[in-house]
Amino acid sequence: MARTAEPGRRDAILDAAHAVFARKGYAAAGIADLAGELGIGHGTVYRYFGNKRDVAAAVLDRALGRIAEVVAAEAPDATGSLDEYRAQVWRIGRRLYDLFAADPALGRLVFFDLATVDEQLRDRHREALDRFADYTAAYLRNGIDRGFLRGDLDVEVTARVINGMVFEGAAQVSRDPTAGAMRDAWIRAVVTLMFDGLAPPKPAPR
Repeated sequence: MARTAEPGRRDAILDAAHAVFARKGYAAAGIADLAGELGIGHGTVYRYFGNKRDVAAAVLDRALGRIAEVVAAEAPDATGSLDEYRAQVWRIGRRLYDLFAADPALGRLVFFDLATVDEQLRDRHREALDRFADYTAAYLRNGIDRGFLRGDLDVEVTARVINGMVFEGAAQVSRDPTAGAMRDAWIRAVVTLMFDGLAPPKPAPR
């Protein structure tokens, strides 16, 4: 008689894979490591996943989904002024960096390991980055429509530039999750570049 799948077992296997892949690296980890992490037999893992690569795909999808929840947590049209948008960027940045600080394995898997397993997973990773850029572009379009961002922005390119800065900071936070000051410094730098630029402020007219 075939054994039925147990509720929660698939998620438990993904939790174990999340930890094992981050600790050993995808290439060095095997199904035996995943099973050993949970104290279960190899056959139990194969009841839910065809092979190690299938596990990696599910782990990557779940990790990208967690990031998407943070990126899309606020409505793009919720801000009506530059100050409100600036505060919104701070909130999103803090939540995102807190996510990576609380789970350093997340950054290692998303930025350094699972996204390079094969071409299909590279495509999934690129598609996720495209979605994240779409979210950021929606915030920028809201600013243009409401008149608190300049109207000549190349929204699509600017969104990718902003996300590139944000995710580089997230990768750094993943390497040293205890460095709260570093997290704040990255958010501050991104916000400064977005809203103030690099040139010194113009003196007030007399």
